Amino acid sequence: MQKKLTITIDERVYEGLQRAVGRGKISQFIEVLVRPHVLNEDLESAYKEMAQDEAREAEALEWSDATIGDVNNETW
Repeated sequence: MQKKLTITIDERVYEGLQRAVGRGKISQFIEVLVRPHVLNEDLESAYKEMAQDEAREAEALEWSDATIGDVNNETW
């Protein structure tokens, strides 16, 4: 269920939102930005789900090992 919210912002900010996001898309843009700051979504379960993806984990390990190798070869 959605609720209507009236907010007051600077005119220049509003015009910038219209240019950057587009008319009719401002509410969705603001919701996407605000959501992580006000909803306590369960990150732990999301991380557990990602960790169970063996192909993703193998790719992540390969990437991190390659990155460490790059750092080891740098001269300081």
